[in-house]
Amino acid sequence: MAPLTYKVGPVRVHLLDDGEFRADGGAMFGVAPRILWEGIFRPDALHRIPLALRSLLIESSEGLILVDTGHGHKLTTRQRELLGLTDDCRVDGRLAEIGLRPADVRYVVNTHLHADHAGGNTAHSPDGQLVAAFPNATYLMQRLELADATYPNERTRNAYFRENFLPLGSLCRGDGASAMQVLNGDAQISSEVRVQITPGHTRGHQVVIVESGGETAIFLGDAAACAINLERLAWVPAYDVEPLVSMETKRSLRDWAFRRDALLFFQHDVAIPAGRIHPDGDGWRVETVETP
Repeated sequence: MAPLTYKVGPVRVHLLDDGEFRADGGAMFGVAPRILWEGIFRPDALHRIPLALRSLLIESSEGLILVDTGHGHKLTTRQRELLGLTDDCRVDGRLAEIGLRPADVRYVVNTHLHADHAGGNTAHSPDGQLVAAFPNATYLMQRLELADATYPNERTRNAYFRENFLPLGSLCRGDGASAMQVLNGDAQISSEVRVQITPGHTRGHQVVIVESGGETAIFLGDAAACAINLERLAWVPAYDVEPLVSMETKRSLRDWAFRRDALLFFQHDVAIPAGRIHPDGDGWRVETVETP
């Protein structure tokens, strides 16, 4: 899918499609029974549901900020088959569609370091060495997330791959500065962009907030991967390491987003890339927002 462009005040942002893939439906919705979710996300014969994977490119006053880097180009044929990933165009290809190059990106922000969000951080050079896929960018990741990714446990080790992040600690940008900057909590990235810790999916997960011209947008990452995850707080993925914390994180994000009339970007929802949340009787409903 071609990039989708929105405006947050005067700031332009682009949703970049990294391709559709498939994941186990039960894992995506945790304790919610299949009879409730299968009418919304139709599973295939292997019980997998289709999911989008999107990154966000922000045209900030301090330069281009890319949020998450998708699967990248390092996947083996077998890994692609397991993911059900067929589209060959990754985030760098989507950049080219709007006339940009990886070298143009000033910051890369990882919401967290799971493979589908950080796989495109690094790439293989022609001689087989791992290099920064965005050679002039500073990569921003949370200290706690980096620790948990570097030393995973039995439950999390299949979600993290060190080649996606550890090499950045010893690599330099084009100007010779370190390619990695470790954050320790909420931080301001530019005058319009900040990150906020939103634990639950992982302990160090962060969302990215754009505030400009009196308007607000939030890239939710896996704090609420799909609109239904925000509408129904108990629909917490089995992937979340702290499910009860996830519920409270989503409650806080939902209420704040409603008060701010914030534009919400959903990273994995195949039907709703962007929307706004509103009360709906005794519950909540996300209304799709089309590109201008």
